[in-house]
Amino acid sequence: MSVNVTPPPASAVDKEIEKTLSRIRHRIVVFSGKGGVGKTTVAVNLAFALAKRGKKVGLLDADITGPNVPQMVGLQGEAHAEGGRIVPHERDGVKFVSLASMIPPGTPIIWRGPLRSKALDQLIGEVGWGDLDLLIGDLPPGTGDEVLTITKRTKPQLAIVVTTPQEVSLIDARRAANMAKKMEVPAIGIVENMSGLICPHCGGRIELFGKGGGARVAAELGLRFLGEVPIDLKARVGGDSGEPIVLSDPDAAASGAFFRIADEVMKTLEERK
Repeated sequence: MSVNVTPPPASAVDKEIEKTLSRIRHRIVVFSGKGGVGKTTVAVNLAFALAKRGKKVGLLDADITGPNVPQMVGLQGEAHAEGGRIVPHERDGVKFVSLASMIPPGTPIIWRGPLRSKALDQLIGEVGWGDLDLLIGDLPPGTGDEVLTITKRTKPQLAIVVTTPQEVSLIDARRAANMAKKMEVPAIGIVENMSGLICPHCGGRIELFGKGGGARVAAELGLRFLGEVPIDLKARVGGDSGEPIVLSDPDAAASGAFFRIADEVMKTLEERK
């Protein structure tokens, strides 16, 4: 299956997106100022944690040139359409859409910004998401075209900026948070990922990348600190094998962190409402 990159007239696109979003109660975008901070790991496990809390959840893989969600959730098979709409894959109460399920494995997406933005319009407006409590957009790193498109189109109530504790990551987290402010996202929260390594042998904690950077940036910028997630070997293995840790080991320390973040997310959204 391929995505048609020749869009219908803008007015028709706008109407389809508006119709789709009218059935989605909350929209969340997951930002990261740089790659390699575990943004998709956070987005995937947060989606399943929210589903475990009884929410109807959709996850949009908005990283057009580097879509990794299908690998992390163990999705196989091509996407298909019914009645002119793309049918999302579904697992454990979460619906997923990704360009990776519409192209042959290993195929590079060599598109300029306008084509990527048009594809995202289709992944929002031409997907049969149905009624959802939450739609989470897993954005590419940085502050480029896809980030602008998704934020403008979905009008999210919450932006989650993922960072690691080290200063080189916090620099870019500040940029991502300030972009969300400029885009007038009503609520912005910080998640500190890779916050200490849990030793698989003794259970001790090693502050591999430092400590407290995410909370410090949240306080500095007047944002909400949603929580911290420790490094867990099982989370990395699960990401490679398609078994998110909140499903494979819900009692793990990292899983507990994701469930607490999910609760903070819902609290933040309800307060904004």
